Amino acid sequence: MQMRSSQEIIEYCQQHKMSLFEYALAYEQELTDKSREDIVMQMKSYWEIMKESIDKGLYDLSRGEGRIIKRKAKDVYELATTQEAASGTRMLKAVAYGLAVMEVNVTMGRIVAAPTAGASGIIPGVFLSLQETFKLTDEQIIEGLFVAGMVGSIIAKNASISGATGGCQAEVGSGAAMAAGAGIYMLGGTMEEVFSGGAIAIKNLMGLVCDPVAGLVEVPCQKRNGIGITNSLMAIDLIRAKMYSYIPFDEVVGAMKEVGGLMPACHRETGTGGIANSKTGIAMRKEIFS
Repeated sequence: MQMRSSQEIIEYCQQHKMSLFEYALAYEQELTDKSREDIVMQMKSYWEIMKESIDKGLYDLSRGEGRIIKRKAKDVYELATTQEAASGTRMLKAVAYGLAVMEVNVTMGRIVAAPTAGASGIIPGVFLSLQETFKLTDEQIIEGLFVAGMVGSIIAKNASISGATGGCQAEVGSGAAMAAGAGIYMLGGTMEEVFSGGAIAIKNLMGLVCDPVAGLVEVPCQKRNGIGITNSLMAIDLIRAKMYSYIPFDEVVGAMKEVGGLMPACHRETGTGGIANSKTGIAMRKEIFS
C-alpha cells in the first residue's frame, strides 16, 4: 500500500470497498507490523493525551507560563462560556482548547505533536469541539485521528509539515487540513469531500510565513493555532453545505510546496523575519537572551 496521493487512495478504497480509516489502519499495520488492536490502542492513548493537555491547559496553572506568552486559555474559555462571543460560543471554546494545548507545550507539559508541536493545538481543539457539538463517540474520534494522520502523511510526502522547510503554512496549514478532513470524515462526508475540505483549509493559509519571536514556539504560534481551528471548522461547514474546493487536494499540496520553496530563509522558522524582526520582536529576543 502507498500513501502518495489522495487520488490513489480514493481509487484504492473504491476498488477494495474500504473506508479511509480502514485504509490508514491497514497501511499502519503494513508499516509497523503491529496488530490492529495494538495500533488502535496506541491511537486511543494519543486521544487521551490530547484531552489531558486541554484539561491541564485550562485548569492546572501550576507549571507557570511561557517565556513570552501568559496563561490566557482559561480567560478565553471563560469568555466563551459566560458571555456572548463575537465568533460564537462553540467556535471560541474550540479556540480556547487549542490555546490550552499550546500553553501546556510551552511549559514543557505533555502534548501530542500532531503534525508538530507548533501546531499541536489544532487537532485537539477541533476534535473536542466536534465531539461536544455532534455527540461523537471516542471510537469515531479514533477513526478520525487515523484519517487526520493520512492527510498529514500525504502532505509530508509531497510538500512538508515543517515550518523550517515550508513556512507556517506547512505547520498550521497542515494541521488545519488534517483536522478539517478528519472532521468531515467523522460527520459522514465522502472521501472526495474529506480531501476537498483539506484543500480549502490549506488554501486559506497558503503563504503563511513562520516567524517565531526569539525563535520560541510562542508568538505568534499560539494564536495561529486559533486561526487554524477556526479555519478547519469553517472548511468543515463549507463542505457540509456542498461548497467544494475548485482545485484538487493533491494540486493544492503541490502549490504549497512551490510557495514554501520560494520563501526566503528569514520566513522559515529562523526567527529573523516577519514579526520576529519587528522592533518589539527584536527587543523581546534581547531581553530573553541577555
